[in-house]
Formats: sequence, structure tokens, C-alpha cells
Amino acid sequence: MNFNHKALFPETDNIELLNHQVVTKRDLLNFGNLLLREIKNATTQETLPKPWLKSAEVRNILKISPGTLQNLRINGTLKYKRIGGIIYYNYEDILKMLEK
Repeated sequence: MNFNHKALFPETDNIELLNHQVVTKRDLLNFGNLLLREIKNATTQETLPKPWLKSAEVRNILKISPGTLQNLRINGTLKYKRIGGIIYYNYEDILKMLEK
């Protein structure tokens, strides 16, 4: 994680000056607040679902067996894409299926 020194120390133009300065409580507070903001941003980005899910992920979300998932594919209830030997499901399609 690379922080811009201007975010941590807005009053300092030259980063080399920081090598010879004492860290104050205000500096630690600035760093703590910046770190919390970065962590909050990182966790909100991770909570977004992936656009394409593998079969095991779909089974875990829907709490269904492999056979039930296969039936959903066969009767056209759930759209899928096969790439190589792996079957992928669009997250939006899963949501649409659940709304029906």
C-alpha cells in the first residue's frame, strides 16, 4: 500500500524533510484515519460479487446439489457458458432466476 505523503502530511512539500522530523500524535492520528479509510474502501470493493461464478460457487449460494444445478441448466432455467471444461454462470442471471 503506497500512501501519498501529501495525504499523511499535507503541510510538507518536500518528502526528504520528513526524514529528520519527529512523529507527533497528530501525525499518528492522520495516519490512523487514512489507514481506516483505505481499509474501509478495500472491504467495500471485495463485497461486490464476481460477475461470473463456477458451478461450486453457484451450488453454495443456492444451497443445491450438483444434480439440481444440472437440471436447471438442462431445462433452460439457468443460462450458462462453457469455456473449456468449466461451466460459468452469470451472477445477474442467477438473481433473475430467483426473482421469477
